[in-house]
Amino acid sequence: MRFTSVSTSALSLLSLAVGLSFASTAQAARPPAPDLSNSEFQQCLDRLKNSSKFSGVDSFTFNNYRPSQPDPSVIQSLNYQPEFQKDVWDYLSVLVDKERVEDGIRAKHQWSDTLRQVESRYGVKAAHVLGVWGVESNFGQTLGKKPLFESLATLSCFDRRQSYFQGEFANALKIVQRGDIAPSDMTGSWAGAFGQTQFMPGTFLDLAVDFDGDGRRDLVNSVPDALASTANFLDNRGYRTGEPWGYEVKLPDGFWAASNRRDKKSISHWRNQGLTLANGSPLPYDLNSAGLLLPAGMEGPAFLVGKNFDTFYSYNASENYALAIAHLSDLITREDSSKTDFITAWPTDDPGISRQQAKDIQQALLDAGYDIGGVDGIIGDNTRTAIQQYQTSRGIFPADGRAGQNFYRTIIGDAAPNRSQYGNQYGQSGNSQPLNPEPADRMGQLIQQKNADGSIRLVRIDEGS
Repeated sequence: MRFTSVSTSALSLLSLAVGLSFASTAQAARPPAPDLSNSEFQQCLDRLKNSSKFSGVDSFTFNNYRPSQPDPSVIQSLNYQPEFQKDVWDYLSVLVDKERVEDGIRAKHQWSDTLRQVESRYGVKAAHVLGVWGVESNFGQTLGKKPLFESLATLSCFDRRQSYFQGEFANALKIVQRGDIAPSDMTGSWAGAFGQTQFMPGTFLDLAVDFDGDGRRDLVNSVPDALASTANFLDNRGYRTGEPWGYEVKLPDGFWAASNRRDKKSISHWRNQGLTLANGSPLPYDLNSAGLLLPAGMEGPAFLVGKNFDTFYSYNASENYALAIAHLSDLITREDSSKTDFITAWPTDDPGISRQQAKDIQQALLDAGYDIGGVDGIIGDNTRTAIQQYQTSRGIFPADGRAGQNFYRTIIGDAAPNRSQYGNQYGQSGNSQPLNPEPADRMGQLIQQKNADGSIRLVRIDEGS
């Protein structure tokens, strides 16, 4: 989600608000939706119509798109305080998986001419723009479905941050009044972010670009407009042309430091401290200065990050989010989806799962009789609750509801005889050949064997066995 001109507290609030984000979710049930008074809502809208914030909105636009009733679910989302924080390896495993990298490589080639023009005009590396696009909306495949006018009007009249959301409600009305976006396309996250790279309405008015020359800044339907607008945003935030975002590094034995990407030092300083690239090569002198980022502490992957990483962070105030953009952009540049983890392993014995693996878990839960809704690859409240119930029923402790590789192996192993309708744990349909995992999976193979009675069973051949 992209927003500007908000306080630090509002920034923290809104960084949680992207309906498309996987940053953090909660195990506990959502609070019930509040009972909002429609008469109070309509009185509030009457006051807003004549307020200074809406002075640039004409009466026809305001009345035409004035919601007839509030949406209690957005207040429910506003007050949904996460209790289950995703570890960085879980976060990245979903946002930067094989499928997303391959989608990014295809987008890179499909939009190569536009990306070259965007890079030439704004000086922002094409792969960095693609990284934002991929993380924000899965390359335009997931835009959000909440009606913006209802969401922003409700947030303008109830609960916290009303002043901020009133401004964004006015901005959203100005967008359709100017003719940039069709009213029917004004949908997005519950907090108001919309379009292929998830701009808030105020950011749209400030930084959206008409790059395809049709006279409209359409970040919903025009890929050129969306890509150029993202580059314009990053450029506006101080992006440095020709610099990388940073790189994974190797820390020397005995080295200790706190994670502080803002404490930037020269590359010579870090060289003198004994840091190298993760593969052991000397640090290149292609960053003006860099800060040390340790997202999982001293035992996990380490990074030196420069100003361009900071511009990713400014898009949505999360270092994990910025690292996802950075890592995805590197893999798209290399056009390599075979290995999506870093050189240094995360300090965990239960790594995260890909979206395909999440879908397999959900299908296995459905097949086991758990009502989780549909299979979408997003581990939300319903799926986590079902995982907890599954763990409890089988005496697995702790029953934490976590969808990691350990649970993945457990449920896929339990469901193996019934997997034919949706494939194996690698998302492949059944066949008579060994099913080879990606190297990063490190979980062995499944092969089919025919029993004496003619039935088929799946047998796991673990690595080293």
